[in-house]
Amino acid sequence: MDKKIKILILPGDGVGPEVTSEAKKVINTISDIYKLNIETDYGLFGGVAVDKFDNPFPDETKNKIIESDAVLLGAVGGKKYDNLSKEKKPESGLLALRKQLNLFINIRPIISFSELSNSSSIKSEYIDNLDIVIIRELVSGLYFGEPRGFKDDNTEAFNTMRYNVSEISRISDYAFKLANNRGKKLCSVDKANVLEVSQLWRATVNKLSEKYKDVELSHMYVDNAAMQLVQNPKQFDVVVTENLFGDILSDIASVLTGSIGMLPSASLNENNFGVYEPIHGSAPDIVDQNIVNPIATILSVAMMFQHTFDRLDIYNHILRSVKLVLKEGKYTKDISVNKDYISTEEMGNYIVEKLKGGTSE
Repeated sequence: MDKKIKILILPGDGVGPEVTSEAKKVINTISDIYKLNIETDYGLFGGVAVDKFDNPFPDETKNKIIESDAVLLGAVGGKKYDNLSKEKKPESGLLALRKQLNLFINIRPIISFSELSNSSSIKSEYIDNLDIVIIRELVSGLYFGEPRGFKDDNTEAFNTMRYNVSEISRISDYAFKLANNRGKKLCSVDKANVLEVSQLWRATVNKLSEKYKDVELSHMYVDNAAMQLVQNPKQFDVVVTENLFGDILSDIASVLTGSIGMLPSASLNENNFGVYEPIHGSAPDIVDQNIVNPIATILSVAMMFQHTFDRLDIYNHILRSVKLVLKEGKYTKDISVNKDYISTEEMGNYIVEKLKGGTSE
């Protein structure tokens, strides 16, 4: 591929630099194997950007994003930033990034690895060969709705959950198309029994379903969906839901994979420009211990090649390489069922070795 691919890496805070360092090894290896012209750059984002620029999403980083084809993000946040004003919190930078780039599509695949069946608290028969995709609307809802804030005396706080038909339609249309190409089943999750926003959500999804006659549509209240994900996860194929519910449900689903350190994500706009990141946080309690699991970040790189660069072959190559390492019984601390585990750096190196071994098992 002659065209230069520009990937911006935002290591962020906490364990972010550790996991993105391992992901960078994978990017370099893939570039060599497939003879891609990949250029990587780094930017400050989150707490580290607050430390230098007094802003979690500084102009310097915004300009680098404009010049890039995709972004790999580590993690943001930390206790030292908890008492900052709202606009300076690392998480506010993350919300601003999503909103400014219009990353309304959040894709969170929930894939079980048979090698990790003992790492999950769920019985193996419920999670064997599990393959679910949660589609989360990412730039509206409770996280962005106005008005929001505190009353002057700080005795009351308020947020607003808000959606319009256009916002619901575009994320639901993406989910219907995905379901149509998979198992032709779509479950829309809401709380329509008590929330007007969810009533509009359900009505909009129902109307849109008329375009997708081959897709079996079901609806589920979010509290029941949380229970069903753990109790009977194989009933789901594609799940679509709003921002807050998607955040919670995908974290719950991490139990199915054995660790939140196994779950990647992609956040896309209408042009398939994406920010790719593990769904775990900055994990300040294990920073610089070389024990964090880098697989979620490495699989996020795989999703980058799949969605932004349209290279499903590279996605599959990375996924197979991860599976081969796990098959050999090499686990980081979070997914090990005994005291034997490998380091973050070792996991990255083993995956790179498998990548170099070829594109097939």
